[in-house]
Amino acid sequence: MRVMVIIKANQNSEAGVMPKQKLLVEMGKFNEELVKGGVLLAAEGLHPTSKGKRVKFSGEKRTVVDGPFTETKELIAGFWLWQVRSMEEAIEWVKRCPCPHEGDSEIEIRPVFEWQDFGSELTPELRQQEERLRAQSKQAGKTARK
Repeated sequence: MRVMVIIKANQNSEAGVMPKQKLLVEMGKFNEELVKGGVLLAAEGLHPTSKGKRVKFSGEKRTVVDGPFTETKELIAGFWLWQVRSMEEAIEWVKRCPCPHEGDSEIEIRPVFEWQDFGSELTPELRQQEERLRAQSKQAGKTARK
């Protein structure tokens, strides 16, 4: 099962305060453990919402809203994408994680949809399209890094 592990933003991360070297070292060690455990698929930190945009949808209308966004407890400072055997395994990994911010922090774990979750709505044609797009995307990523 794949899970997205979401590090919630706080006032410091939203203010653009960069983590101290000690936390960077601790997170680096934790990420090494995730790699050695065969769990880590992706990991990224995010700039504060002051550098972001939101696009609101209302029928055919699209409205762009500039950051910053106000409610920090609902914002994301970073994320991991993990491959784990169960939600319980993901929880055990998160419990080993260094505290991502000074003071109080929160990490959310959310399962990623898999093909079988969509049932009969995901026709064989749609699944083939998804597989083709994933393969093309993977190839494009390799080409772009050269």
